[in-house]
Amino acid sequence: MSNTCLEFKNLTLGYHGHAAIHHLSGEVQRGSLTAVVGANGSGKSTLMKGIAGILKPISGTCVTRYQRLAYLSQQSEIDRTFPARVIDLVSLGYWQKRGLLGRLTSRDRAGLSGCLGAVGLTGFEKRPLDSLSGGQMQRALFARTMLQDADLILLDEPFNAVDARTIADLMKVIKGWVSEGRTVLCVLHDHALVREHFLQTLLIARNPVAWGATAEVMTFENLRRARSFQEAWDEQAGWCDENTEQPGQPHVHRDHLPYQHKVVGHV
Repeated sequence: MSNTCLEFKNLTLGYHGHAAIHHLSGEVQRGSLTAVVGANGSGKSTLMKGIAGILKPISGTCVTRYQRLAYLSQQSEIDRTFPARVIDLVSLGYWQKRGLLGRLTSRDRAGLSGCLGAVGLTGFEKRPLDSLSGGQMQRALFARTMLQDADLILLDEPFNAVDARTIADLMKVIKGWVSEGRTVLCVLHDHALVREHFLQTLLIARNPVAWGATAEVMTFENLRRARSFQEAWDEQAGWCDENTEQPGQPHVHRDHLPYQHKVVGHV
């Protein structure tokens, strides 16, 4: 079996024919932990949706080799006004096994309780979702992700509006997943957190800027290049050209692109 979990081949993703991330190539290895970093609007969430199959490529391919996928979207995309309890949200992690209306077994309930305990939410089963703090809600979402038993886990800005203690607790959960051989991609804004915990980083600014070992990616020059990147949303814009720099775009050195580059990370 190939050790590659994800393979991008000149992948371009976007909306209504307009590219949001251009010409991404490279591989993500099984059991690796990778941070996806970039400014707002740089294409990070678009990439997560492309991997999850929510968006189809405009061009290129995203080859996936996994059995089960868990995708944790941003909290802003979740309707917390829906009248549901913590146990209702977390038990959705079983939907692939039981279906949305399937009854939970005693073993399922024990597993659910164990996941709630692992994220520090024991006793929260009957709490309504709209009563949770941001950190408590994120813990509940992580518990749901744990129940999905996925081998590829996508986390889109999981630490927004979350306190430092919750971040530390959830990072332990993430590293536990990786130690079990699961592959994790995590969209983050906190560069200090990336440098401390992630061995591999993909830095994007609609175009890939750098991809590889975090210490080599998160350099002043790469971050400057990413910050300086500007791309206007133009309804009349034509298709992007991999070999043509658009007006206002900085030159991206080929040495910093992940073509033919394998990403290998171990925690």
